[in-house]
Amino acid sequence: MEGKLTHVDGRGAARMVDVSAKPRVKRTARARAFVELAPATVALVRANALEKGDVLAVARIAGIMAAKRAAELIPLCHNIEIERVEVELEVLDDGVGISTLAACTDKTGIEMEALTAASVAALAVWDMCKAVDKTMRIREVALVEKTKEAAS
Repeated sequence: MEGKLTHVDGRGAARMVDVSAKPRVKRTARARAFVELAPATVALVRANALEKGDVLAVARIAGIMAAKRAAELIPLCHNIEIERVEVELEVLDDGVGISTLAACTDKTGIEMEALTAASVAALAVWDMCKAVDKTMRIREVALVEKTKEAAS
């Protein structure tokens, strides 16, 4: 039902949604995030010249790992079997763009995993760059798309 909070019972208490009667279907979700960086930091990332190491590789692995742990981090998130996680990072003139894709065949969605991947990848970029850039900003964390189709 639209406009109704599914994670709240009739008394207003938080609860995990019962998905036991729902069919397993193929689901995908795409999310994005952006880490705004100073031009000098962008140059260091492009040159893979940060002392901590390869920013993009670390952020990619952090995002994938985070997607697999979403149910541990978000209290009412269902533990689902993730079939695919992709984390793409693009160095732009003003920072690093992050795009994620997560997929599963399950009874509930995968958007929390895609969003968690994007968020944690952004945090990893921050962690890798924090020693050289005090002006960084994480922005534009958003769900871009989610799909659902009957499983075959």
